Amino acid sequence: MLISIFLLCQMGDCESIIPTSEGEQHVIAAFQHLAKLLRTSQNVNDELKRLLIDLDSHLTSMTLYTHLQDGKLNELESRFKSAEEKIRRWESNESMIWDSGPKEACEYMKAVDEIHKVQEGLISLPVNDGRKQKDLLSQAESVIQFAMSRLEQELVHILAQHKLYFEPNCVPFQSGGYDVLYNESFASVEDSLEEETSQRESIPAVCIVNMVHPHVIPHLKSIANAMFTSNYIQEFSLAFVRMRKDALDEYLLILEMERHSIGDLQTMEWDVLNVKIKKWIWLIKVVIRVYLASEQRLCNNIFEGFGSYSATCFAEISATSMLCLLNFGEAIAMTTRRPEKLFRLLDMYEVLENLLGDIGALFSEDTEMGSFLKAEFHNLFMKLGDSARATFVDFGSLIARSISTSPFPGGGVHHLTKYVMNYIRTLTVYRDSLVFLLRDEAADGLGPASELLNEINSMPCPLAFHLQSITSQLISNLNNKSKLYNDDALRHIFLMNNIHYMVQKVEGSELRAFFGGEWIREHNRMLQIHANIYMRVTWQSVISLLRLDGDGTNTPKAVFKEKYRAFNVAFEEIYKTQTGWNVSDPDLRDDLHILTSNCVIQAYRFLCNLKSQFNCEKYIKYTIDDLSKHILDLFQGSPCSLQSSRRR
Repeated sequence: MLISIFLLCQMGDCESIIPTSEGEQHVIAAFQHLAKLLRTSQNVNDELKRLLIDLDSHLTSMTLYTHLQDGKLNELESRFKSAEEKIRRWESNESMIWDSGPKEACEYMKAVDEIHKVQEGLISLPVNDGRKQKDLLSQAESVIQFAMSRLEQELVHILAQHKLYFEPNCVPFQSGGYDVLYNESFASVEDSLEEETSQRESIPAVCIVNMVHPHVIPHLKSIANAMFTSNYIQEFSLAFVRMRKDALDEYLLILEMERHSIGDLQTMEWDVLNVKIKKWIWLIKVVIRVYLASEQRLCNNIFEGFGSYSATCFAEISATSMLCLLNFGEAIAMTTRRPEKLFRLLDMYEVLENLLGDIGALFSEDTEMGSFLKAEFHNLFMKLGDSARATFVDFGSLIARSISTSPFPGGGVHHLTKYVMNYIRTLTVYRDSLVFLLRDEAADGLGPASELLNEINSMPCPLAFHLQSITSQLISNLNNKSKLYNDDALRHIFLMNNIHYMVQKVEGSELRAFFGGEWIREHNRMLQIHANIYMRVTWQSVISLLRLDGDGTNTPKAVFKEKYRAFNVAFEEIYKTQTGWNVSDPDLRDDLHILTSNCVIQAYRFLCNLKSQFNCEKYIKYTIDDLSKHILDLFQGSPCSLQSSRRR
């Protein structure tokens, strides 16, 4: 063995034979003593003495190195015991470290850091069979396990005690919106449409709020750093995600976010579902632009420097709330298509379109859950667009299927006309979305009505085509409804009322950009045709009663008297009937009054001018002024009987 030691030392590899146990140290000491004895022997030549001197020097170095390593190990053991004591004393202490004050928290974290340094020191010592070194490493790992478990408890406690609740008063929920329903109350729709347009919610900008008290952020980061250094970042992440998920659920409870099954939503009454959709539109904006944006900042602060952990944890925290919102939207896109749903579908589509950029910034493609949520969001966006487009395209056929079995009272503006025109007028608010959704409509499907060009790309506008097609189907339906009237004059009053209403809606709104001046002129000509027919059907026979042969001078007095009598009877019958007819638009009513007066009064005046010649004043029941006033009573919607202004 002495020769082996000597040879290894000669090769400069003394460290490989460092004594690792007390027995080995005794052997080395014995070898060193033996070498000294041999050097003093008279039988040893000079060369051997020189070698023995070198061996003694190497053995001395080995002994000193051994003492040095022992000293390092003892020092590490001492440091470990001190740090362990600071950590273990919290084992039976039910108080929370960070609640006990910054001094205690700082001392605890320093002790954890000291254990890490002791571990590094022990690992840096030469690998050998020393039980003491192995025991210390095992004890250090045990202490770290306890410390990490305790830090996880502290993390949970801090997150629970210091979370902040934010009620988004800056983004109040409004239950209003665009609702155009086919019922009997269209006046309220017309009156409130302008107000609703001004109240249309613009999507709020991103609003970052504190999800936990700012003063605990350094505490959370120090816990994260300690657990990351100890390879316990997975445990930290799981606890953090669990707590923040629970917090987000509480926030959504404050926002009154409800969870419904697809089956429930598909069978829900529209009035109830309509409110829930409006609430969803508000919720998804607040959740994404306030809560999730703020949650992402919190994750970035806590997981800074930890690679993809921030993106991964944030996606896991967001998943439940996001999927709940997306599932609601999915159910709405799948429900039966109904005209009143179109506005809600377009609202949902537009809000998702506005949030696409936010979703791209929130969720990373590098994480499985983040990539999944982005894909689901985009899929819902596409489905809502498809559903909105299909609902809009189906609207025309719905008009065609509207059948009446009785004439509309008074020949006024039909509910269907008000419904359709207010419906399409409201759609202009969504013009950009509809133009985009209809962009793939086949060009050969655009007829002469679509000559209107899109202002942006100078191409035929599918939206203009569809809107004009809807009004064409409406007029066709109105023509069918007009045939229900037994009175031809009332039939044309009905058509005049409804066509005039349509023209007014187009002229006085954004619809003009989609219909153009030619459409307005064409329908005004149509209006004039119906007015002429009304005049012919109503007044032609009446006016014929006032005609006399030649200049009337040779007309017998009895004939003159009969003409007055017949005219009075005919006029009174028309008055009694047509005062009950309804022309609600004052301009159209005035035009009809003027048209009637110009025709009737002129013929009546000619007859009245002959009254002195025949001394027939007693036969004249109505003066020209009386007749003019009575004509103004027509189309007021309230039937009246004439009271003579003069006694017969």
